Amino acid sequence: MTATPHLDTPRAASPDLLRAVFRRHAAGVVVITAPGDAGPVGFTATSLTSVSAEPPMLSFVIGTGSSSWAAVSRADHVGVHILGEHQQELAATFARSGADRFGAPTAWREGPQGVPVLDGVLAWLVCRVHARVPAGDHHIVVAEIALGAPSRSGRPLVYHQGRFTALRD
Repeated sequence: MTATPHLDTPRAASPDLLRAVFRRHAAGVVVITAPGDAGPVGFTATSLTSVSAEPPMLSFVIGTGSSSWAAVSRADHVGVHILGEHQQELAATFARSGADRFGAPTAWREGPQGVPVLDGVLAWLVCRVHARVPAGDHHIVVAEIALGAPSRSGRPLVYHQGRFTALRD
């Protein structure tokens, strides 16, 4: 029988430590979309960050092993969609490897610059890619907001402790 280390015992940096710490960090859930050579691509992310107000810029992170990376690595524009608490299944679809992300029941349309825009989200943006910065097995994508809309009111979808959840009062 092995002893379980006390939770306050420091551990050396590792992928497991990173995952364990970030399971305790609540994050908003977004779907990033882009036009691709073989059709639209998209993925679920929790790494959305505001970068600058002037000009309005944001960033997100994508794994280089992601099925969406090839399209995002070439796209001039991407879509950013803030999901509502009612969209857990949509988030799961865009997170699932091999899923038909843009097939029924996903409702979407081709938006400005050919960017796929999802219906029913709390807010959406179309952004011009400004930079792609290598960061380990991921890239940080910095993008300037071109246009968008806070489409509807509602509460955001949150990712915490390895699952999609909603905020509580």
